Amino acid sequence: MARARDPIADLRRIAFLLERANEATYRVRAFRSAAKALAGMPAAELTERVGNGTLTELAGVGDVTARCVAESLAGEEPVYLRRLVATEGSDLDAEATALRAALRGDCHTHSDWSDGGSPIEEMALAAVELGHEYLVLTDHSPRLTVARGLTAERLRRQLDHVAQVNAALPEGFRILTGIEVDILADGSLDQDDDLLARLDVVVGSVHSGLKDERSKMTRRMLKAVANPHLDILGHVTGRMVSSRPAGVTGPGDRGHRARTRAESDFDADAVFAACAEHDTAVEINSRPERQDPPKRLIRRALEAGCRFAINTDAHAPGQLDWQRFGCERAALCGVPADRVINTWSAEQLVAWTHTRT
Repeated sequence: MARARDPIADLRRIAFLLERANEATYRVRAFRSAAKALAGMPAAELTERVGNGTLTELAGVGDVTARCVAESLAGEEPVYLRRLVATEGSDLDAEATALRAALRGDCHTHSDWSDGGSPIEEMALAAVELGHEYLVLTDHSPRLTVARGLTAERLRRQLDHVAQVNAALPEGFRILTGIEVDILADGSLDQDDDLLARLDVVVGSVHSGLKDERSKMTRRMLKAVANPHLDILGHVTGRMVSSRPAGVTGPGDRGHRARTRAESDFDADAVFAACAEHDTAVEINSRPERQDPPKRLIRRALEAGCRFAINTDAHAPGQLDWQRFGCERAALCGVPADRVINTWSAEQLVAWTHTRT
């Protein structure tokens, strides 16, 4: 008989690949729920249930996931997994491949502390498997209630939790503390200054008033960029180019369903000039439904002398591999690796952010 595989690992791998492929939430949830339901079960009981056909009596395990478990225990790569692997992804050209290889971490990610679908530990382990050296955790700030934004007190608790998680992670990898802070209507940042000063990386994004008239939006963004706590200007235009769900599996599903949305109107040349002046990086957001900023604005930011951060804005483990989409767009616009801050080591990145405050 073939040696049994790890069925929990196979279920998690399937969920990861579904997330990476931007598949619908219910498919991802089916495999993650099954993995969670079976994770603590003794191997003998799991084998017995597969043998007598009672696996589907467990909450969270359906016919498809049960079949995958049976195939794993028989020593076979599950057919579902094999098909996903055979059809995954697309090849990048040489420039995009080189840029992706130069990235050492991701500066914009979410967990189930706000609107992500997975615990911090699971996001970190997925990043380790992808070869990252660090992951910046940037859950939302208080005003974004639909995304369960973190109050100051919850953020303090998260910082303590991240310290505990880091102590248990593999050597050579670390979670960096951070936040995706709302840029409010007056350009201020939606969190206490003392907390922002404690964080390793601060991403600031506009999530409300996206249809504000040009001069108002420009003033708002210029004030935020000038704030010494702001390190990265996130998804600059706020646009959505796709109307399909983005595979988010957490409590923020409703708030994060993608929808087509036009770009915000602002003076891009003035904003990018301010980013260059204050050494604030411009995010190249890798989410397929965002593709933000558009390529014409990436080129203008490059001409202005800006730094960049190629981030996934991941809300689930499989989305952490979406950096290749951002790299492809950055390479098409001629962005060199030495202008991308997450090609730096964690130490270099934190030294840069702390010298800016």
